[in-house]
Amino acid sequence: MIEIEFKTKLNDEIIEFINNEFDKYAIKYGEKCDYNEFNFIAKKDNKIIGIISCHSYYDEVQIDDFIIIEKYRRQTIGSQLLQKAEEYCKNNGFKNINVITYEFLAPEFYKKCGYTLDYIRENKNNARLNKYFFVKYF
Repeated sequence: MIEIEFKTKLNDEIIEFINNEFDKYAIKYGEKCDYNEFNFIAKKDNKIIGIISCHSYYDEVQIDDFIIIEKYRRQTIGSQLLQKAEEYCKNNGFKNINVITYEFLAPEFYKKCGYTLDYIRENKNNARLNKYFFVKYF
């Protein structure tokens, strides 16, 4: 009988399993998954005031989390973090960055930063939770 286990955090063994299996499958089709996580952290006086968490796979990057402490918003810190992430991606041969945001979060910010809206997935119950899918190609 197969057991199904719920976990909120993955240990190194499971992460290695995921990476190896994705790589094996991709290689079978002539690709390399090469999944990696990386972060850009803004600090002021040695305190974290913002972060972009990303992961790369194949030849693209996905922004997972992007947050600036409220008192530091609208001071170009987010733009600076995003620019650092973009520079890293360009310099490391990635073809594009993908990001998903909600209506109430930052669609206008990404447009201002040169991201192209791929599509919007409408939330029928709450328009503030409409999901915006953006991409920026290099």
